[in-house]
Amino acid sequence: MNAPYFTQKQPIKYKKGKSKGLTYRYYDPDRMVLGKRMEDQLRFAVCYWHSFCWTGTDPFGGDTFMRPWQAADTMENARMKADAAFEMFELLGVPFFSFHDRDIAPEGATLAESNKNVRAIGEVFARKMEKAKVRLLWGTANLFSNRRFMAGAATNPDPEVFAYAAAQVKNVLELTHELGGENYVLWGGREGYETLLNTDIKRELDQLGRFLTMVVEHKNKIGFKGTILIEPKPKEPTKHQYDYDVASIFGMLKAFNLEDQVKINIEQNHAILAGHTFEHELALAAGLGILGSIDINRGDYLLGWDTDQFAMNIPEMALACYTIFKAGGLGTGGFNFDAKVRRQSIEPDDLLIAHAASMDACARGLLIAEKMIDDGALADFVAERYSGWDTREGKAILAGKRSLDDLSASVLKKGVEPQPKSGKQEYLERLLNDYL
Repeated sequence: MNAPYFTQKQPIKYKKGKSKGLTYRYYDPDRMVLGKRMEDQLRFAVCYWHSFCWTGTDPFGGDTFMRPWQAADTMENARMKADAAFEMFELLGVPFFSFHDRDIAPEGATLAESNKNVRAIGEVFARKMEKAKVRLLWGTANLFSNRRFMAGAATNPDPEVFAYAAAQVKNVLELTHELGGENYVLWGGREGYETLLNTDIKRELDQLGRFLTMVVEHKNKIGFKGTILIEPKPKEPTKHQYDYDVASIFGMLKAFNLEDQVKINIEQNHAILAGHTFEHELALAAGLGILGSIDINRGDYLLGWDTDQFAMNIPEMALACYTIFKAGGLGTGGFNFDAKVRRQSIEPDDLLIAHAASMDACARGLLIAEKMIDDGALADFVAERYSGWDTREGKAILAGKRSLDDLSASVLKKGVEPQPKSGKQEYLERLLNDYL
């Protein structure tokens, strides 16, 4: 294949062991892992925003990349950007991609013009997707960059902004449906507040619940079979986010009777910003039945902002994969590379290298997770630790067949103190290291 934007000439292939050139050393798409092809388990997706839109700027410095499609925010460059994106998708051999509406086409003077631009690139996508055999993991609307959203979108004090956001989502949700997207993501970058002095929390939460409900209603109206996802986003940029973490989102979904309609897209970097580990958020979402998809990146544990680095930490990936696949996998979700190269990595080829290296890291994590699941030692230890709840009495307590009076009488009759058992954390940490 021709490669006008990248020096790589042929799609990257799996080749065991070290070799010259860019190859996958662990990511073998056809290898069977836990009953499925590796490609079908990991479901990699390249995101449009960081890979093709980010220019290398940070809070203290301007653009560093200067890539040809970034010269101006025009429809001509949007088409060039699509050419570069699909070239990279084919070189990487990824099955999916993802986008915001503002990533793929410039914003117009009116919503009608903006929608027209997005639709025009959607037509480009449809042709390219057919040729490249790349599918859409999910689409989403950018409801945070424009100044109209400085006080939020769904939670904005102005109902006209709320309506504008709803109209924008309608367009992208319908395009996602038409392109065969498998999910639609709601990412509330500014759904929160900065000070209570000008905020009515009850009103804003009611607005957010209504907005989510309308999205679900429209999904069903147009026959979209994909999953609606919400992405937790703590702190940045809003100080008090309503979608702070998995627990806060689940509480919100319960409040508006949406817990069976909406799942969660979890990002490692956001988990850190919320004061959690990645595997905590994954395990909690799985336990609550709302684990949907993941943005796979890593954050810097020393910095309190989104660094969005490519995932390269093998032990961390092993734990994440163990948690995900022990729970049955991601369904319609996937491993979406919401990650960006460092601002000094200015060559387009750096994008290819970063994705390929991180795909290998994820593949290694999956292979380690397979060992952990097949061996069963960790799961067996946990099952034994909670085995008392599987007894007749334990089941009766959880089934509501025992009262405080019943339990008190039982304990007093036995007259024996319960004896604690070791949690054996150090043994389990050593066991984990053995798998690595």
